Amino acid sequence: MKMTRNGALYQLAFMPRIFPVNCYLVEEEKELTLVDAAMPFSVKGILQAAEQIGKPITRIVLTHAHGDHIGALDGLKKALPQATVYISRRDAKLLTGNQELEAGEPNTPIKGDVPKPGSVQTKPDVLLQDGDRIGSLQAIAAPGHTPGMMAFLDVRSRALIAGDAFQTRGGVAVSGVVKFWFPFPAMATWNKQVSLESARKLRELNPSLLAVGHGSMIENPQPILDRALEEATKQVKMETARI
Repeated sequence: MKMTRNGALYQLAFMPRIFPVNCYLVEEEKELTLVDAAMPFSVKGILQAAEQIGKPITRIVLTHAHGDHIGALDGLKKALPQATVYISRRDAKLLTGNQELEAGEPNTPIKGDVPKPGSVQTKPDVLLQDGDRIGSLQAIAAPGHTPGMMAFLDVRSRALIAGDAFQTRGGVAVSGVVKFWFPFPAMATWNKQVSLESARKLRELNPSLLAVGHGSMIENPQPILDRALEEATKQVKMETARI
């Protein structure tokens, strides 16, 4: 595991050279919020990182319910039984293995490593809605990669933890745009059009830092985000024109 700090944000990167999977610790005055739970083998590394920082993890916040973001959830909950678990109302259904679409959602199949029914034992304590606050984090609904994905903006620094709304590994891209050197987030994206709309929404937040599920953090990401949005817009238009 590689730990990288930027202000109150700590990126914990597992398998950074092969298949980078990131989760984040957000430092508050007396506690830590963990955003995402990486892989099943990540429990020890996450707990050691919190011990190194010297504050307890009191919240576990999930951007979405894919396996590489919830992998250590059950192990962490056993180690931290008092920690409050948060996920969007929509992706709480995916957490139980329910992949049925809801009324009004685009009729495209949900993709990626969604847990099998009953495989995740941990039940969320709080079902998040757009705009909710979790400590210093503001929840931002950002569907597309999954129907209920959320990003989280630190209102103190405007650092944006974007889950898989973007990737930076293999080239910065909106979720759904295939990058040859790291195509996996695109392959697991539910709906490209919805993903693009969410990416535009996140860009409008004018984040000071972009932190994603796969790849390095980027400071002052606006020009890079603009290029990624332009690429995604062209691709979605081309695909729409072929239909």
